[in-house]
Amino acid sequence: MTELPLLFTPLQLRDLELKNRIMVSPMATYSAQEGRATDWHTAHIGKLAAGGAGLVFVEQSSVNTQGRITHGCLGIWDDAHIADHAALAALIHSFNAKAAIQIAHGGRKGSSQRPWEGGNPLGEADIKARGEGPWQIAASSGIPFDDGWPAPQMMTSEQIDALVDDYRQAFRRARAAGYDVIELHCAHGYLMHSFLSPLANNRNDEYGGSRESRMRLPLRIAAIMREEWPSHLPAFVRISSVDGVDIGWSIEDSIAFAAELKAIGIDMVDCSSGGMKLPRGNSLVSRTPGFQVPFAERIQKEVGMPTVAVGLIREPDYAEAILRDGKATLIALGRELLWNPNWPAQTALALGCDPEWTSWPEQYGWWLKRRVAQQGR
Repeated sequence: MTELPLLFTPLQLRDLELKNRIMVSPMATYSAQEGRATDWHTAHIGKLAAGGAGLVFVEQSSVNTQGRITHGCLGIWDDAHIADHAALAALIHSFNAKAAIQIAHGGRKGSSQRPWEGGNPLGEADIKARGEGPWQIAASSGIPFDDGWPAPQMMTSEQIDALVDDYRQAFRRARAAGYDVIELHCAHGYLMHSFLSPLANNRNDEYGGSRESRMRLPLRIAAIMREEWPSHLPAFVRISSVDGVDIGWSIEDSIAFAAELKAIGIDMVDCSSGGMKLPRGNSLVSRTPGFQVPFAERIQKEVGMPTVAVGLIREPDYAEAILRDGKATLIALGRELLWNPNWPAQTALALGCDPEWTSWPEQYGWWLKRRVAQQGR
């Protein structure tokens, strides 16, 4: 019997079994209304779940109204949001995939226009055009994200404690909605990343200064996530493995952070990068296929903790090689799945491990199989 490719070998995480090692990365679409999911989310998530991935993330969901990036961000700050999320989780389950959610706070990158509206801070023009005004943003420090952006309010200890409770309630709502996996967003310049990175955190209290102090809040919230999340289900954390080249948060910092996450019971680190506004010479410019894989590899091998590899992984053979070489445990795809949501099912065919087309929804898999047989393809 031919050995099954690792990409399509089931993966056990606590009591949860993924049918394969392909993950739909959380992708914000800025199409919610007052934090509520719309028909867009049903169509978007359904299309991705039907494509054959083992684990499907809905987009990042805001822990409170202040934590939105835009007025169109999906929310989980109110019990009224549970039903929408439950419908999305059930939709994912209907395609024999596991459902996941990422919990986030936009921090100093909040109160922004949607990307197709410019992606800049909200202002008077947005009020006139769409009735969407700005709100007070908050972060680890009062450092603006970029020139021309508003200075965030530096969070007080009382506000931090309130935020921690918001996260606790969001974790509970996520479980009530029926998700199988939960992820804390600590990447891409958003609130948790702004506490971790010395480029955004100039506090002089217990949440700033040394690396250990800057890790304090993300670790505190990650520990609560693990406490609130059922012990039989896995919890992830997404990180920016590095801020850039020779600046700010480093891969050595990420290794230390991952070791602490492992100690509190986090099951997997999702290894992305970037999100800070940097001088050109310090930016990650080599956006070639797999440019973030070395970060996942170092953390997995040096910490002994499973990682997710993400970033321009497009070719099936390359994805398989990443797993085979022990560089990561899961392969996450984002924009590639927007281009081709059937990538997982097509890859299963290409690698010869789905001769009966079971990766495809039965409603049209049988027809496609017949068509291919008739054409001799």
